[in-house]
Amino acid sequence: MPSNPPGRMARRMACGAAALALAAAARAAAPIAALDVQGYMGTWHQLAHYPNRFQQQCVRDTTATYRLIGRAAIEVDNRCTTADGKQDRVVGLARPPRGATIQAGRLEPASLEVSFLPASLRWLPLGWGRYDVVWLAPDARVAVVSEPSKTYLWVLGRDPALSVERWQAVQAFLVQAGFDLARLQRDPVRP
Repeated sequence: MPSNPPGRMARRMACGAAALALAAAARAAAPIAALDVQGYMGTWHQLAHYPNRFQQQCVRDTTATYRLIGRAAIEVDNRCTTADGKQDRVVGLARPPRGATIQAGRLEPASLEVSFLPASLRWLPLGWGRYDVVWLAPDARVAVVSEPSKTYLWVLGRDPALSVERWQAVQAFLVQAGFDLARLQRDPVRP
């Protein structure tokens, strides 16, 4: 029986452990199993996010307000303050993608597709982005939203600021789910 050189087994075990950790992180970033749709409606404050091209004009006070319009459609009203102090606003539509349903007031899984195209163009298959609620605090006052590639990330809260303990819980989830904390930008807290 051939002998293994010292360290070879340790390297194999480390590679195996890393692969398992990556697989667990990929699973952890999947949408949560179900979301109480009515409980999710209302205004959420953006607390942190991965910077992106379509929000680059926003410097503070970024909010998203969700309103159920029909059985399976949600109005998304995003607002922010720009560098020159003006208000920016865009209104879009969210709907369950294939494989997700809203039944008895629950979105299963907690995945939507969102479009901010003009209403007359929303019939096009382009312009719809994935919106997955991947983590929700036990009291449903803080949410983490992303999509499968983890290119986009938003931390949302019912309040415009998070306590240290809540922020630590968010960070713990993000690390466990494999998100890059170096890319994460905290939003300024309102005075």
